[in-house]
Amino acid sequence: MKKALPIGVDNFERVITDGYYYIDKTMLIKELLDLKGEVNLFTRPRRFGKTLNLSMLRYFFEDTGDAEKNARNKALFQGLKIMEAGEGYTGEMGTYPVINLTLKSAKQATFQSAYAKLKEEIAEEFKRHRYVLESGALDEEDKRKFREIAGREAGQDEYSGALKFLSKCLHQATGKNTVILIDEYDVPLENAYFRGFYGEMVDFVRSLFESGLKTNDNLRFAVITG
Repeated sequence: MKKALPIGVDNFERVITDGYYYIDKTMLIKELLDLKGEVNLFTRPRRFGKTLNLSMLRYFFEDTGDAEKNARNKALFQGLKIMEAGEGYTGEMGTYPVINLTLKSAKQATFQSAYAKLKEEIAEEFKRHRYVLESGALDEEDKRKFREIAGREAGQDEYSGALKFLSKCLHQATGKNTVILIDEYDVPLENAYFRGFYGEMVDFVRSLFESGLKTNDNLRFAVITG
């Protein structure tokens, strides 16, 4: 059967398991590990495969906390170039907690609406990591703050510091630093520029990024695309 092109498919697992054509870009993993950059920014045109690459990184690095799921994720890379790179690289598979955040949906007409969409994306990522609440590693104050952010009940200051706070919680629960993946960082900024609330959005995004990426002792590395 002839393979199909993965037009509009940006999930790495689906591309592999459904048998789409895949141009092997897994050596990006080796490059990231060799360069040891703490924060890595990739800017490319639309439809260049940025989201698919971030999905690939997530499936490679993420420790899901479930041994069976980790094994399925590792199986996705069989036959791909990264598996020939040596134990120094394959040994990093399924090793880290991963924060995966996309900003592509923040295209609303007002700051309040765009900010609400960003809150929703952040809250969903907190819910994906709700297992930290059951780890016994968080104190009651951090558990309360975690639940408020996940429930979209926290204030703007809590959301602007959410990347740093979540990576701290993940480190406390797993003992490992966090890989942070941020897709389409530019969408809320470009939208805000043309809609007339650029200053407000810049202030929020700057706080979100600076706390999570610049002053974060629990960061393993970050990859940002736009």
